[in-house]
Amino acid sequence: MLKYISNKGGVEPVDFEKAILDGFAADGGLYVPQTLPQVSAEQLIKWKDLSYLQLAFEVLSLFIDRSIVSEVELKQLLDSAYAPFERREIIPLHPLKSRKDTYIMELFHGPTISFKDIGLAFLVNLVNFFLQRKDQHLSLIVATTGDTGPATAYFSAGKSNIDAWVLYPKEMITPEQERQMTSLQHANIHPFAVSNCPEGGDDLDAVISKLYANQAFKEKLQLSSVNSINWGRVMMQTVHYFYAYLQVTDQVGEQINLSVPSGGFGNLCAGALAREMGLPIKNLLAANNQNSCLERIFSTGTFSKEALINTESSAIDILIPFNFWRYLYFKVDGDSQRIKAWMDEFKVSGALQFDPQVFASYSQGFLASSVSDEQTLTLINEIYSQEGYLLDPHGAVGLGASDNLSGQLGDEKLVVLATAHPAKFPQTIRRALNSSELPQDASHHSIESAKSYSQKVHLCDYQVLEPALIHAMQSNWELTKGQ
Repeated sequence: MLKYISNKGGVEPVDFEKAILDGFAADGGLYVPQTLPQVSAEQLIKWKDLSYLQLAFEVLSLFIDRSIVSEVELKQLLDSAYAPFERREIIPLHPLKSRKDTYIMELFHGPTISFKDIGLAFLVNLVNFFLQRKDQHLSLIVATTGDTGPATAYFSAGKSNIDAWVLYPKEMITPEQERQMTSLQHANIHPFAVSNCPEGGDDLDAVISKLYANQAFKEKLQLSSVNSINWGRVMMQTVHYFYAYLQVTDQVGEQINLSVPSGGFGNLCAGALAREMGLPIKNLLAANNQNSCLERIFSTGTFSKEALINTESSAIDILIPFNFWRYLYFKVDGDSQRIKAWMDEFKVSGALQFDPQVFASYSQGFLASSVSDEQTLTLINEIYSQEGYLLDPHGAVGLGASDNLSGQLGDEKLVVLATAHPAKFPQTIRRALNSSELPQDASHHSIESAKSYSQKVHLCDYQVLEPALIHAMQSNWELTKGQ
């Protein structure tokens, strides 16, 4: 049976179910499989014509032991998870006319119209499946910079085994993203609008880490998370890299490049692990906005935290790419002591410099570029003017990074990940198109409907967030669980 261990090495191996329900490992590390499954060219050939759901079943079966989730149960979970998606193919690929062999992979056809639906549709249903089987309850807590929160709230809504606490920096997400959380009336959904967060979502993550470290509180409320610290998110996201590859290549063995708008490195980590598993990816492009955390890591070997810059691509306004530690574990041959030492050093100093050997190992096959707001807006306008296709600001960052790095790319096919629907960012689209009127492509029925719903939200200042959360969560637990 494939077991899961902490990348910091401080806990005994656990099975898949425990890794999923825990979220964080007990030592504060991130769960990883003891060994990464390998996918051969022969397997890829067999998978070439599979649908997304059929492919997901094959890839996930490499990580999930049949004694924990049976073949029938896994198929049922996948069918149920993706039933609300608007497109039959789940993830369509759109070829651009203005750039040769360039495809936009549309990851935003789920219920909350962002790529977070791809991972959370399955993960939240999986968590609930385990909880029902064990007759247990979890308090899920996530910080969001705009997309994780709505998806967590949507897929958790109405599930009696889950309370979902979604924290967001009040001033740093769009009203459309906010309403996707606050307009849900389900009693088990608890949005927390937090004011005065100088470092945005990273501030919220720091408070969540403190709650996890409060062992008595964590155990009483059965605290867990479904953000990208949870192995289930990264595991599920590997599937769309396999899917993109099999969709755009003419034959197995051909290499492709993928450009990924990224801040926290969760989605990009999945792509990196898919390549480690054997997927023929030549280059992964870390497409940053001006916060540049990944560009520093992959261009200079520096892991550092700088002041937050609020950008048009707000969902990737992130300072600390936490999932990088998960990927790095595999690039240093599972040396958990080194991972722990680096994580501890960064926690104390806020910066570290990797030695040349480590830098060479982890940066191979990665290119990185930062894209300015001006370039983002210009690209949205350019692609819409040239071919009538509307990018969201994050997809534009992905395309902009590939433009910036074009001199270092060969003639392989390029897939750019579009991680959200433009309807989530109407003000940015207006600025990009220099128009007060929005095109039809910049609206979505779910966003429009939410505008007429009442809102339910906890309001809190960041300075008192930790005690306020403890009070609210304990009160809710005692009122609803009678404990």
